[in-house]
Amino acid sequence: MKLQHYIQGQWTDHTGDGIPQFNAITGELIGTSSTEGVDFGAVMDYGRKVGGKALRGMTFYERGLMLKKLALHLHGMRKKYYPTSYKTGATRTDSWIDIDGGIGTLFAYASLRRQFPNSKVYVDGEMANLSKEGTFIGHHIMTPRQGVAVHINAFNFPIWGMLEKISVNLLAGMPAVVKPSELSSFLTEAMVRDIIESGILPKGSLQLLQGSGVGILDGVETQDVVTFTGSASTGKMLKAYPRLTEQGVSFNMEADSLNAAVLGKDAVPGTPEFDLFIKEIRNEMTIKCGQKCTAIRRIIVPEELVGSVEDALRKSLAKTTIGDPQVEGVRMGALVSKSQQKTVREKVDLLSQSCDVLIGDPDNFEVVGADKNNGAFFTPIVFFNDDPFNKQDSHNVEAFGPVSTIMPYKDLSEAIELANMGKGSLVSTICTFDENIATDYVVESAAWHGRIHMLNRESAPESTGHGSVMPLLAHGGPGRAGGGEELGGVRGVKHYLQRTAIQGHPTMVSAVTGVYQYGGKYKEKPVHPFRKHFEELEIGETVITHKHTVTESDITNFANVSGDNFYAHMDATSLDGTIFEQRVAHGYFVLSKAAGLFVEPKKGPVLLNYGIEDCRFTKPVYPGMTIGVRFTVKEKIAQEKKDDEDFRKGIVKFLVDVYDETGETVAIATILTMVKMLAD
Repeated sequence: MKLQHYIQGQWTDHTGDGIPQFNAITGELIGTSSTEGVDFGAVMDYGRKVGGKALRGMTFYERGLMLKKLALHLHGMRKKYYPTSYKTGATRTDSWIDIDGGIGTLFAYASLRRQFPNSKVYVDGEMANLSKEGTFIGHHIMTPRQGVAVHINAFNFPIWGMLEKISVNLLAGMPAVVKPSELSSFLTEAMVRDIIESGILPKGSLQLLQGSGVGILDGVETQDVVTFTGSASTGKMLKAYPRLTEQGVSFNMEADSLNAAVLGKDAVPGTPEFDLFIKEIRNEMTIKCGQKCTAIRRIIVPEELVGSVEDALRKSLAKTTIGDPQVEGVRMGALVSKSQQKTVREKVDLLSQSCDVLIGDPDNFEVVGADKNNGAFFTPIVFFNDDPFNKQDSHNVEAFGPVSTIMPYKDLSEAIELANMGKGSLVSTICTFDENIATDYVVESAAWHGRIHMLNRESAPESTGHGSVMPLLAHGGPGRAGGGEELGGVRGVKHYLQRTAIQGHPTMVSAVTGVYQYGGKYKEKPVHPFRKHFEELEIGETVITHKHTVTESDITNFANVSGDNFYAHMDATSLDGTIFEQRVAHGYFVLSKAAGLFVEPKKGPVLLNYGIEDCRFTKPVYPGMTIGVRFTVKEKIAQEKKDDEDFRKGIVKFLVDVYDETGETVAIATILTMVKMLAD
């Protein structure tokens, strides 16, 4: 069977014999894939012109809702992918991480729509005042790059690897061309077929290429983004590809790394931390058969605990049953292919030249429910490096399978040095109940690790573990790990956006950004904004309130109500050496009084006060000063209904500018109100 591309809006067979893909358990042929004859330039151009245009025509919020709809659709049919996933050598747990984990990432990025505007422009950071009178300001905005996100993915996560990347670029407004590994793309294709059939994504926003992908970078242009997940050697080669340099193409690399787990000296046998450490090592060696870019390759332990760690790990790994994932009791499947099995064996033989094998024999292990000779099975192997500062193969050679090396340390400084000798990793773990050990480790090793997992008895009950990549945290690492970042919540979305500085009058900047800028033109209306529904409110719409003269009685009464008797408010004899000239009004009195001035008390579309942001008190308010409020619609954020019983509403941000009799601002804040929308 020929695996198919989905390019330029249609499913297409490949030409030539293609690269065979096999069932990792039985060795049976599944299909062939090839990019031979594909016009990569036409594929990219279609994505830019058709997919990009459609996605940029949507707002960030609309794209977030699109992701939510897609996530719900795939979640409803997720179980259909498990039988296909087993063919990659994955167990049910492995498949859950890949399939459900990928869909979960879609959900996570869909939820981020609430942090983006219902607009085609994202406003980044704070306004910069570029002039004395405030008539010329600057701001940063971010808009989608007008290219294609090309994702070159690894074989170990055919589903998650695709979904964790496209969830980000689609929310940003960029189309994707996905090139999964030629070892396991049959599983990726199965899900892409359902995505395309659903009709949820606009045409051209997702294309699939099957095969080696040789030549795929020849057609990239300046506005494109290329991401790569895989081996460090391949990543370095792609990173140096001349076309990327010539066109200034953004390239993000996430490479396999020699991740470390460090056992603190306090975590001796009998402590919860020791047991947690052993469990974490076993999981990272057996989940996905050790084929994870985040798997633990180096086990760094106090020299006096080497024997204890070996014994405990031997007993724990002995409970791991290897075989067909569909057989009850099997806890570890196979490597993805016979070719990968051969590669891992070669790396094990290389490591054997400088390290002793403590646990495991690649030539002598049992397999349940399958023929060991037909499948790509491999047993866990644990090495011991007795001189890790001089025998450095452990810090340079990675066997991408269930293989790890124990190495001793004398003190924490040695443990940190050993962890950092991996020359950059995606993640490391420090397992300790001692806060000082954890702090010293993080401070001295953070520069070499993209993520640090602090494991102890308190975090363990809810910890997602050393190897779990979380959508809202950055995934990547320095040096050998690729030097890139992906995911990370909003931070990841910005990777697919272009940041542009804009300059002009606050009124013009307000119009472009969809967010009112201080100093912009006011739009005074005859109807108070609290009498209007969400859709009826305009950015810049302003109420200029009546005024109030502050008295000493106001200050005393507020102190009695609030209990705030701070000396600057209550004791005029204690002001020597302070910045205050006389008793000063409480800042929160000023804000509370402002609310009394701008609120429309009658029942209307405003449901409640949702919160307050960026509150600052900029000038002391003394008795005898008169304050008023300029109350302006700053920003609008739509919300969808939670269920059928809910009603349509949105969050409206109002700028509260409290000023004195001279016109100078004395306090400024942004309040959030929940406002009803017009009836359906």
